[in-house]
Amino acid sequence: MRVNHVGEVCAQALYIGQALSSTKAQRRAFFEQARKEETDHLAWTRQRLTELGDRPSLLNPLWYAGAFALGLATGRLGEAVSLGFVMETERQVEAHLHSHLDRLPQEDLASRAIVTQMAQDEAGHGVEAAQLGGTELPAPVKGLMKAAAKVMTTVAHYV
Repeated sequence: MRVNHVGEVCAQALYIGQALSSTKAQRRAFFEQARKEETDHLAWTRQRLTELGDRPSLLNPLWYAGAFALGLATGRLGEAVSLGFVMETERQVEAHLHSHLDRLPQEDLASRAIVTQMAQDEAGHGVEAAQLGGTELPAPVKGLMKAAAKVMTTVAHYV
């Protein structure tokens, strides 16, 4: 659950950075609405961490800063690229969440409910980003994103 919490910390920062760099009101509104939904996810994962007797990542300030910078940077590359980044991010997050569901004990209904709802919401963000004009990112960029996510999830699991 700590890894999922880190993802929500990053989602907050990413969407704020993208909203700040967006030039179109409709797209800014999308980033703000997605951020609000991610705020729910952040609260759910934090509460579940507490219930499980665990703690958030000690590196959350670093994760937040990096994701905020990435949100600003992708926003500066243009609306289509910024939305394309959302599409790919949410695709990868959804895959991570489904793999998490496969590993969660069947009897952990609370965690399973949280992860299931998060996966549904993330898929919706990706679909909406595509509808707003997101463009597919090049395969090397997608690969780099996947590698960076693997490093983040591995480190966040322990620290």
